Amino acid sequence: MQAFAFSNPATVQEAVGMLGSHWGEADVLAGGTDLISLMKEYIHTPKRVVNIKNIKELGGISKSAGGLRIGATVTMEELATNAEVKAMFPSLRQAAEGVTSPQIRNMGTVGGDLCQRPRCWYYRQGFGLLAMKDGKSLVPGGENKYHAIFGNSGPAYFVSASSLGPALVALGAKVKLVSAKGSREVAVEKFFVTPQNETSREIALLPNELVTEIVVPAAGRNATYEVRQKEALDWPLAAASVALRMKGSSVASARIVLGHVAPTPWVAADAAKGLAGKTINAETADEAGKAAVAGATPLSQNSYKVQLARVAVKRALLAAAGVKA
Repeated sequence: MQAFAFSNPATVQEAVGMLGSHWGEADVLAGGTDLISLMKEYIHTPKRVVNIKNIKELGGISKSAGGLRIGATVTMEELATNAEVKAMFPSLRQAAEGVTSPQIRNMGTVGGDLCQRPRCWYYRQGFGLLAMKDGKSLVPGGENKYHAIFGNSGPAYFVSASSLGPALVALGAKVKLVSAKGSREVAVEKFFVTPQNETSREIALLPNELVTEIVVPAAGRNATYEVRQKEALDWPLAAASVALRMKGSSVASARIVLGHVAPTPWVAADAAKGLAGKTINAETADEAGKAAVAGATPLSQNSYKVQLARVAVKRALLAAAGVKA
C-alpha cells in the first residue's frame, strides 16, 4: 500500500483536528475491516490514517430518552450480544448476526458499517464508484447480477453495503457527526445518498467529519430478514427491515426498508401504508412484500432479486409480529 502518516488521537476533538477538508487527505481507522483492503488495492490512498480505536467516548451502548445510544466504535459482536439491543431492537441484533465471520464481527464497528464503501466489483477493481468508461457506465451491459433493482436509472448501480442501514432507517435512528467546527445530527435515512459523480460519496459525511454515535428512539415490534447465497461470510442478496407500531392486534403504522437492492436503503412507503389497520398474517405479509417490489427495475442479470426482496419483506413482517412463517 502507499505510505501514509499515522495518527493516534485520544479524544474526538483531537481526531477531527487531524481530518482533511478533501477526501483523500485522511481516512479514519476503526475496525479496519474495509479500509485496509481498500488501501491494499490502492483504491484508497490517504496521506494520513487517523486511528480512533482508543477514543473511549466513541464506545459503549447506553439508554437514551427511551431508546439507545450506540457508540461508533461499538463492534458488531457487542451489538449482537447486548442485552438491551436484544430486548428492544431485534432487527439490529439480527442484522449484526448476519455478519457470520467471528473475526469481522469482533473487529468491524457500527460506524464502519455505515461508512463502508460499496462492494461493487467494478469499484473494487478500480473502475471508479460509478464504473464509468468513455462517459458510460459499464454496469447495465456488463456483469450486474449483484447490482441494484431500485434507484438504478443512473448514474449509480451499486447497492448499499451497510448491514445495519435498513434497520436503522426503519427505526428512525439518527447519526451524530462531529467536526472541528461543531456537531450535527442527521437522520440515518438522509445519511445515505446516491452519488451523482465520481468525486461524491454515498453517505452525507463530509471529509472533516467523524461519526461519533447513533441514537435509536424507542420502537415497537421490529425485525430484519436477510437472504444470502451461503451461510458462511457473504453479503446478502436482498434484505428487509421492518418496524411496527401496533394498536391491539392491528398495525397502527409501519416502516418497511429494503437492503442490498439499491444505492441506499430503500424505503417501501406504499407497502407500509397498505398495512395500516390490518393484522399481520401470511396473507397480509405476502401482499406487503408484493407491494414493496412493485416498482423494481431489474437489470439484465438480477431479476431474481425481485422475488428475494418480496420474500424478505414477508418474513421480516411475520417475525416482527411473532407469527410463524
